[in-house]
Amino acid sequence: MSYTLQQIRELSLPDFLWNTAQQHPNKPALGFVGETYINYEEFASRVKRLAYNLHLHGIDQDAKVAIWGENSPNWLVSYFAVVSLGAVAVPILPDFAAAAVENIMQHSEAKIIFISQGLYRKLYTGGAVQGKTIILLRDFTMHHCNDERTLKEEDFETFCKAHQDDIGNFKFPKIEPEQLASIIYTSGTTGTSKGVMLSHLNLVANTIQSYYTFPITTEDRFLSVLPMSHTLEFTVSNLYAVSIGASMHYLQKPPTAAVLMPALKTVKPTMMLTVPLIIEKIFKSKVRPELTNSGLKRFLYSMGPTRRFLHKIAGKRLMATFGGEIRFFGIGGAKLDTDTEIFLNDSKFPYAIGYGLTETAPLLAGTTPGNWKIGSTGPAIAGVTLKIVNPDPISGEGEIIAYGPNVMKGYYKADEISKEVFTADGGFRTGDTGIIDKDGFLFIKGRIKNMILGPSGENIFPEEIEAAINKSEWVLESLVYELQGKIVARVDLNKDELNKQYQNVKDKASEMEKEVSKILNGIMANVNNEMNRFSKLSNIFEQTEPFIKTPTQKIKRFLYHEKAPNENPEPPKDDKQSS
Repeated sequence: MSYTLQQIRELSLPDFLWNTAQQHPNKPALGFVGETYINYEEFASRVKRLAYNLHLHGIDQDAKVAIWGENSPNWLVSYFAVVSLGAVAVPILPDFAAAAVENIMQHSEAKIIFISQGLYRKLYTGGAVQGKTIILLRDFTMHHCNDERTLKEEDFETFCKAHQDDIGNFKFPKIEPEQLASIIYTSGTTGTSKGVMLSHLNLVANTIQSYYTFPITTEDRFLSVLPMSHTLEFTVSNLYAVSIGASMHYLQKPPTAAVLMPALKTVKPTMMLTVPLIIEKIFKSKVRPELTNSGLKRFLYSMGPTRRFLHKIAGKRLMATFGGEIRFFGIGGAKLDTDTEIFLNDSKFPYAIGYGLTETAPLLAGTTPGNWKIGSTGPAIAGVTLKIVNPDPISGEGEIIAYGPNVMKGYYKADEISKEVFTADGGFRTGDTGIIDKDGFLFIKGRIKNMILGPSGENIFPEEIEAAINKSEWVLESLVYELQGKIVARVDLNKDELNKQYQNVKDKASEMEKEVSKILNGIMANVNNEMNRFSKLSNIFEQTEPFIKTPTQKIKRFLYHEKAPNENPEPPKDDKQSS
């Protein structure tokens, strides 16, 4: 069933599952690609059985339960079991280090942690589980850890059979929409960790708002690629699918090309969410080189009409690669490279760009397939109001303030920080700057925390300079920052393409070094011709090692602050994350 905006304040998250299980009991719900899927009736049954088990182990309203694991059907079963009791789920990104998980469990006061088999040993050796209860996501086997030993309980299925009547008679507590549903410790770029408190209202609202943005049906198939513990994947993919009765399909291994390609052919997804880096790499490493690998092709590609024609042909191949039935290819989490977006636009590939934050559950604005403006994240979604405050009198750029039922309750155990991010009238300070055009489309300028102050007080946004750098066909990624008062850039070049060109050259290393220097100088010249006087690059360097990134593939900028070009920082040992 679909819901209306008027119902936002009447529902809790479990209502989505109970309603769908009643209306579409036999519809496929969850499963690993290539394996048997459970239907919505079985999904609801598993949630009820697991919730009763948690209830007997002291999990009641407001208790905190962590979930640390890769995407799986049982991840979502665990989440719904927790929140159906009025308890609070604490999703943790699978890439977090054991030390970070220990900090999260201590800060959130989680009594229990659900964990995947692959992460179990990592956590156990990290010492984070003393006095805690561990439940394996694979089969819900429960282990109690104390200073002396780990006690394993009976098999979960045996438990369910022994308590069959009690489970059937168990009454779930009434959950108010304003109750806390999740605490999410975000992964970002500045190095300070905060726990975002999202209520049932916040998550229910953003799920229903997604329907107003792009409606789906019970026949839609979601392929889950991003971590479920990330709000974009969780709300706009998993929760949204459950609310309507669509199906969710999970990968059992990381989404490398060898894993993803056969999965796309098997599932033929209609809905997918991803981060810009994935589609940018496809365009820059596969699509564009094929369209420009000869003098004639480069000449044709340089002309607008023929470039658009070539993009359309390549777009059809891309559609076939993704299974041929994609209706909505959502991109969020960072700014999309302009050249990549032009390709997607020309090819009529059904992409959509969304903007939001963990603090807003997450979606605030979004385009839909066919309703695009290059460089824009689209208009505010239904039920959300966006304002630009303290705008620049010339450019109109200012901080983006958001209002809506999907805005968080605040940061857990951080009242002072929470107060700082809300305006007097309840608006959420996003920390981003941008403009809103006459059609209501939002254009993001950059993060206020990333802003560099120019010599005469000018506001310089690294993201703008990076966008200009990334236009080069040789660039995969770039990072602009301040070094000893100068603006410099690190650039990750497309070495695969360089290697192809110099594979038969006798003195390959020397010639490639000269070519890299030539490419970097050319990029800097082109960028400085495009930038304002105060935004020009003083130097540009090749990034010889992969950038250190968050689990959602954003560069951890704080690690590179004031680092010389030959200094490649080590990831923090405790893997402290931030928003």
